[in-house]
Amino acid sequence: MSAVTIPLDRSPGFGVYIHWPFCAAKCPYCDFNSHVRHQPVDQERFARAFETELKTMRGRTGPREVTSIFLGGGTPSLMKPETVGAVLEAVAKNWTVPAGIEVTLEANPSSVEAERFRGYRAAGVNRVSLGVQALNDKDLRFLGRLHNVQEALHAIGLARDIFPRLSFDLIYARPGQTAEAWEAELAQAIGYAVDHLSLYQLTIEEGTPFHALYAARKFTLPDNDDAADLYALTQEVTAGHGLPAYEISNHARPGAESRHNLTYWRYGEYVGVGPGAHGRFVENGRRTVTIAERMPETWANLVEAKGHGVTGGEILTRAEEADEFLLMGLRLAEGIDLQRYEALSGRGLSSARLSVLQEEGLVAPVGNARLRATTAGMIVLDAVVADLAR
Repeated sequence: MSAVTIPLDRSPGFGVYIHWPFCAAKCPYCDFNSHVRHQPVDQERFARAFETELKTMRGRTGPREVTSIFLGGGTPSLMKPETVGAVLEAVAKNWTVPAGIEVTLEANPSSVEAERFRGYRAAGVNRVSLGVQALNDKDLRFLGRLHNVQEALHAIGLARDIFPRLSFDLIYARPGQTAEAWEAELAQAIGYAVDHLSLYQLTIEEGTPFHALYAARKFTLPDNDDAADLYALTQEVTAGHGLPAYEISNHARPGAESRHNLTYWRYGEYVGVGPGAHGRFVENGRRTVTIAERMPETWANLVEAKGHGVTGGEILTRAEEADEFLLMGLRLAEGIDLQRYEALSGRGLSSARLSVLQEEGLVAPVGNARLRATTAGMIVLDAVVADLAR
């Protein structure tokens, strides 16, 4: 089994994101572009559409060397291994794909089978990200998940046996969750994790079933102070077990960070393919945003008619690039390269604002070349970025 290559430098990279939009059920907290179909999905049709859109994107990016591939969704583990293989082959036809780069597939424990996992591995997937979300059955039911804890642990065991790398997600700050309960659950999770955990606070997104239920006071969440305490506890427990935070919500053993997600946070380039997928890459010397049609069947019709399903996007100004660079880069424990910010924005950060934020304990210099947000700054990062970007 070949190892996954993790670059030691901080190069942003060039990623390829494939969006599989279908799910067996829509979770009540989810605002991702995911759709339930009660008839079998024509996977061959969607595989051909992915191949077509990838070819079109290659025409826009020119030759590149891919540093990571990510199959997200939706529930990509509903894809046949043959579909995954066809998509990965299409990526390799259009760009240079070095051996051993990170190839991640998101999976739900309820759709996991050993045979299918082995098929994904044979197709070229070498990292799986499991949507576990909780390690008690009561909260799994509340979150609308189709699996139970036993199925989650079975999926984790399979993934550990078959793939070189494994990550799984948990949601915390759930209704009624105490610090003691979260600490115990987190310690249990770390015992199962190989090298990476994604730990997200439950947020109420507009347009989701949870949004209506929360507004109707059907459940409550920890207040801001309690949520901040849970965040601080998360940092303490994971660091104490050798999985420090390298990004606000992501924790890894050194060298096991998600290469693909680092491309986003380091403000690299990536192609997005599939219904609702976003891309950001340099085209004709300018950073270009692409946004695809969200409805799967409409997207497929567009691809078949004109070679792609892109229906929106823009060319970013230098100021917009600089703002995005700040917003993404300050999520990382390593912070941002100040010279790169100056190159993007045409100016340096305000020394007066930096001084105030440092005095407040929200940002800190890393040597003379970088700036990072502190743990306190991470909790109010949007406000920190807004202050710096003025």
